[in-house]
Amino acid sequence: MQPLSLYLHIPFCRHRCGYCDFNTYAGLEALMPAYAEALQREVRLLAEAAPGRLAVGTVFFGGGTPSLLPAETIAATLATLAEAYDIASDAEISLEANPGTLDLAKLQGLRAAGVNRLSFGVQSASPEELRLLEREHDFPDVIRAVQWARQAGFDNLNLDWIFGLPGQSLDSWRRNMQLAIQLAPEHLSLYALSIEHGTPFKDMAGRGLLPELDGDLAADMYELAADTLGAAGYEQYEISNWAKLDGGELLACRHNLQYWRSLPYAGLGAGAHGYLAGQRTANVLAPAAYIKRLQEGGVMEFPRTPATASLTPLDAQREMGEVMMMGLRLVQEGVSQQDFAGRFGRGLDEVYGPQIERLAGLGLLERVNRPADAIRLTERGRLLGNQVFLEFV
Repeated sequence: MQPLSLYLHIPFCRHRCGYCDFNTYAGLEALMPAYAEALQREVRLLAEAAPGRLAVGTVFFGGGTPSLLPAETIAATLATLAEAYDIASDAEISLEANPGTLDLAKLQGLRAAGVNRLSFGVQSASPEELRLLEREHDFPDVIRAVQWARQAGFDNLNLDWIFGLPGQSLDSWRRNMQLAIQLAPEHLSLYALSIEHGTPFKDMAGRGLLPELDGDLAADMYELAADTLGAAGYEQYEISNWAKLDGGELLACRHNLQYWRSLPYAGLGAGAHGYLAGQRTANVLAPAAYIKRLQEGGVMEFPRTPATASLTPLDAQREMGEVMMMGLRLVQEGVSQQDFAGRFGRGLDEVYGPQIERLAGLGLLERVNRPADAIRLTERGRLLGNQVFLEFV
């Protein structure tokens, strides 16, 4: 089996932001020790169920707010992973962090534990925009967190930013991008705000308490970011992601590349999703239920664990659609003709010829010859990516 990526979900937050629709919970910090034990047990049980010892290339602690966990807990979890799996010597080990949950000692502990990439949830540099988003930090917290991270030895930082906020101006977004560049992260992830069902923002919008989102202005912000970051030496490699070059190597998020290339990954923790042995896995959502299942359950048939709530086999047609939808997010690489044919035994044009020609005629897709014959989104296609993806689902 080719190397896996491991996603470990940490569902705890001090405060759940109004726009967030992730599987996160505020006020459950008392469960963190038992949850960490359950997560480490799931790590071991999946490894024991596997047909052989699994090789792992990347590990990602996501959430929620993984930085709420003590550094010692992260270290113990990574030690469990090292016992149960063959972790690559150059593995990318990422952890999401909120700037207000860190100090220099905590960051030094995380670095000593083996974490080598941090992803800070910045979202905005504007006090007004941070209040709207219900973030608990301010921008000076971000500056300090980045400085401390550098002092602790981190040389691979990502900053998350959100644009297209209600009432946000193009000038405010330009200022956000200027400040982001001044922080000199190796990687930037930029996301347009979307109002998701079940969130306080959705309720506020329904009651007229939140201005309508301006899609045209958000598109202008996206193009401004692409131009600004490109001029500052960042290369866009995915619809929402930019990275710097280091000695000729693009500092892309290797863990997320595993998703976009539709390669196998295990999702561990409450509500985590995985893609293993040609099947989609989804874990039980509630942290308390997750803990209970791991306390009571044992080894199951791979890729199941006691936390597995659903297992969905992918037929070839659905898998091809997902390869297209995910691969086209890679704006330089796109979907390789050779890789597609090698995976499915059928060529891209044989399966999707009419769709490709129609979208190319609309100026949304283009054929390229690097590194091998491939199709990818045009610059216009990046703005209308969801419309393109629907053609392949």
